[in-house]
Amino acid sequence: MGQPPLEIAVGCGPITWNQFRRQDEAAWPEDRVLAEIAAAGYAGAPAGPRGDRSAAETAALYARHGLRPAPGYFGAAFWAAGERPAILEGARRHAAFARELGCTELYVAPQGFDYVTRRGLTRRQTAGHVAPEDALTDEEYRRFADALNEVSALTLREGVRSCFHNHVGTPIETREEIDRLLALVDPALVFLGPDTGHLAWAGADVLAFCHVYAPRIKTLHLKDIAAPVARQGRDAEWEYGEFTRAGVFTELGEGSVDFPALLDLLRGAGFSGWAIVETDVTQRPTALESATVSREYLRSIGL
Repeated sequence: MGQPPLEIAVGCGPITWNQFRRQDEAAWPEDRVLAEIAAAGYAGAPAGPRGDRSAAETAALYARHGLRPAPGYFGAAFWAAGERPAILEGARRHAAFARELGCTELYVAPQGFDYVTRRGLTRRQTAGHVAPEDALTDEEYRRFADALNEVSALTLREGVRSCFHNHVGTPIETREEIDRLLALVDPALVFLGPDTGHLAWAGADVLAFCHVYAPRIKTLHLKDIAAPVARQGRDAEWEYGEFTRAGVFTELGEGSVDFPALLDLLRGAGFSGWAIVETDVTQRPTALESATVSREYLRSIGL
């Protein structure tokens, strides 16, 4: 007998449309983006506070397109001294909004492309080829962990789990950096929302990472990476933008991430939740084509 189907809702992040917005902002109202996400076959899209729009208005907007609100994203410089009050206020706003939408997870991620390392380089410049001396200091790790624990306790009081999200080009990029941070936080408070593509780009073994941390993964971003481009950029020490212009991001199934094995792993771990498809920068002529290619690939492997 076959295995039971995964209880996974497949959403699509609107980030792929940003490159087309930059070319013609007026041509890409939110309604059009949501309509294309729905047309590509997704169940939902990430939602978070936006201007003065209420959660009810957001839910109604998504419903008009047959979409459900999926977990949103909250980024902050969690390690920065003096930032705690603003971070907590931002987390409180995002958590309350998520609760009103019925979302039980929130991605929490580091900012920090402009964080200056001990080599005098920014993390944007060291993306994909991080050296040990590019890491946060011991004190900054402690402040990061303390802030993340406090944020996560706050969001849990709203019924929303904070899920740490890794990102190339920030001070928590490599497997070693992620492991170190997670060893400092309370696992009863801080859950995970990993990005498969950013793990692979940073040189991590995606399956090994997800195997170790499977019980804490409550949502995730499904993203694929062109390994030859990642290797080329690492060897040439490109900065973040050079990777993206060279095509480091690719549609699902066209890169190095083993999604069938990942889905088997998640199934075995009893995962249930949102999986958000993203291709940050596509080489396809339209975002709709990119999103459709990835959705059709997931269907081909049973999701």
